[in-house]
Amino acid sequence: MPKLTFYNLPDEKRQTLIQALKSEFSRVPLFEASVSNIVKAAGIPRGSFYQYFEDKDDAFFYLLNELAEQEKYNFLSILSMHNGDPFETAIDFYKRMLEEEEHFHFLKNALLNMTQKIESSFGRMITDTDKNSENFKATAALVDRSSLNISSEKELYHALQIISTIIFRNLAETFAHNLSPHESLANLKTEINLIKRGLVRESTLTK
Repeated sequence: MPKLTFYNLPDEKRQTLIQALKSEFSRVPLFEASVSNIVKAAGIPRGSFYQYFEDKDDAFFYLLNELAEQEKYNFLSILSMHNGDPFETAIDFYKRMLEEEEHFHFLKNALLNMTQKIESSFGRMITDTDKNSENFKATAALVDRSSLNISSEKELYHALQIISTIIFRNLAETFAHNLSPHESLANLKTEINLIKRGLVRESTLTK
């Protein structure tokens, strides 16, 4: 987490620093990022950076977690717009992420250099890892379960985790193989439709 001095910065100076962080972490992945480049772009002394953040990892996860919070509310908004349909929501949410130019390279560097901590931040864009969290409860309250084969909050939680995994695995594949938005979206729709239909034929379920 950033230090209190970061939050006490005048808004203009804080936004300049945030833009410098975005620029550097969009240029290269975290392990290649340079504090020197960040402070040069922000126009601050190197020592000031460490008054605001513990290190570059702290700065990176501040950005990633802010993005996760933003996308979490976007997902809820889209879910509401689609009357609680999690599948149409996933497709629309994914399409918007593909079209998001501002965060494209930042997301690409993060997803192609995934760690457990980065994965956890991405997971929170749709639902928290804690099924007792307020965010999960807010998501669950919006989901239309009338057509879903789900019998409990626990099953809904795992269903949303599956959808989240599909979204971010497809994003990573898109970045890794330079897929076109059209091809990427088609792949996602195929996987979402497989989940909707189920992978086992009804006639074999009683065997």
